[in-house]
Amino acid sequence: MLDAIGVAAGRAVQAVLRARGGKGSGGPGLVTNRIAPGLLPRVLASFPGGLVVVSGTAGKSTTTKMVTAVLRAHGLRVFTNSSTANLPQGITSAVLDEGDWRGRVDADIAVLEMDEAFGAKIAAMYRARVVTLTNINLDDIARFESYERVIRLLTTIAQRADGAVVLNADDASLSRVAVSVRDTGRTVRRFGVSSQVMSDQPYGLGYVRTEPGRMAPADGTVVESIDGRSAVLADAAGSFPLTLPARGAHFAVDAAAAVETAREVLGARFDRDLAARTLSELKPVFGRGETVEIQGQRIECVLVQNTASFQLNIDALGSARERLFVGIGDEEEDTSWLWTVHTGSLGRVDIVGGPKADAMANRLAYDGVVFDAVDTDLIRAFEAFLALPAPAHGDKTVVFTSRSMRKIRGHYGLTTQEVRSGSR
Repeated sequence: MLDAIGVAAGRAVQAVLRARGGKGSGGPGLVTNRIAPGLLPRVLASFPGGLVVVSGTAGKSTTTKMVTAVLRAHGLRVFTNSSTANLPQGITSAVLDEGDWRGRVDADIAVLEMDEAFGAKIAAMYRARVVTLTNINLDDIARFESYERVIRLLTTIAQRADGAVVLNADDASLSRVAVSVRDTGRTVRRFGVSSQVMSDQPYGLGYVRTEPGRMAPADGTVVESIDGRSAVLADAAGSFPLTLPARGAHFAVDAAAAVETAREVLGARFDRDLAARTLSELKPVFGRGETVEIQGQRIECVLVQNTASFQLNIDALGSARERLFVGIGDEEEDTSWLWTVHTGSLGRVDIVGGPKADAMANRLAYDGVVFDAVDTDLIRAFEAFLALPAPAHGDKTVVFTSRSMRKIRGHYGLTTQEVRSGSR
């Protein structure tokens, strides 16, 4: 009875929020969890094929979406949570969307993105068939003060796996997690990049600590090479190509993580060619490499959320963009982290906009990046960017932080229907 009451109350809050134009990804689940605290644990234990948990600093959303797509392509009915809804209330809100009046979800398996801290906090609520850990990067030091604490959190999550733990072979911090779970008899599977891919990243892949050596394809799934959105992955059976949802080594690493996770879940049923085709057709996760249409112009959206994602995304962009806008929102109370990002590869920026545009422009200037205008009014700056002539080749490109991205999208009424094909 409590489950039914909790679901009804959560859906009522959901309806009100959506009527007011909100997404309602957290509040409804929070209400449901307070009324029916036993609902979420029961749901997480209800799937015949078990639960796959994806956690780590960066890449959780994209990896979760990729694993979900590959499993669905193999015929499984998958329950999952949307990007950014990775706290307990967000997962419960996904239950409100997909479940019946008692919260029961009709699916074969669940693939859930979980925040590092909350995934560990609610560890007693779930057992996972597979746990996949993406990385530990500098952003988590900012959140948790010490990467040692993050290792402990992710170890707690990994120890909820009844089957395998899938780990990033290039992240030395996760190697310590591997030792912890191996001592308990769990299987450890790995993904990583080749020596060539690593050497092509001038500032690394953003991990707090990076392993000195690279993993061989015989030991897991390896990103062998990357060229724009084209990548070649390799495993014990050989190399295979695929197309990434957006440019960047981090997206290729997410793809390798997804392949290795799906392989563990599906076993003998895993079809590598089907997985590669599925990933090649996948649309980007919200804001991450999408191409949208605004006032008749194609705009490539590059979301940066921390030092690592900022660095990897602008390294992937390079200086080839003819029209470039950088937007820094007012969520950046402390802009000192911008000085940890090497921006010189951008070469030139048309307009720097947003409440913290001056701080961003200062960083660009020290790196010798030329910019034409700076405006702390985000929308006015973006309107000026739209007014610039179209590039001779490709699309206009926008690099923005989370809040500036949402403000721009909200101002122009962008929804998933406005999302076009991935970046070129």
